[in-house]
Amino acid sequence: MAKTIAELTAIAHRHAAAETDGDLAATLATLEAEPVYELYPIGLRMTGLPLARRYYSHFFAEVVPRIAGYEMLGEWVNELGVLQEYRVAIRHEAGRVRDFRIVGLLKFGDTALTGERLYAGTELLRILFAPVWSELEEARY
Repeated sequence: MAKTIAELTAIAHRHAAAETDGDLAATLATLEAEPVYELYPIGLRMTGLPLARRYYSHFFAEVVPRIAGYEMLGEWVNELGVLQEYRVAIRHEAGRVRDFRIVGLLKFGDTALTGERLYAGTELLRILFAPVWSELEEARY
């Protein structure tokens, strides 16, 4: 049975909290069976739970320890999902810290999230999706 926008918004917030907590199982539990992650403006996408698991495993093990800080700049909800804008500071080699902006739409499905639509620069997207980069497909507009 399809969930309401309020119920799906709660799932999106659980997803964001699980990412913050570094909880792989809880993060994946917020997704429907075949999540799709669309990366813009570069026009690539990642499809399926196996790739999502690899992406999040990398994110928690390799990216989160490099995050020097982050701030949510805004959040908006409509029938498509929850849109969040963040400023994220990533620590590079030699301790240099760089700020990035990312806008992500946590997309609503019938019972959970169908994935995310992420808008960021290529450098940040490469950091985030490094272990699956060569397996990304061209996005269909």
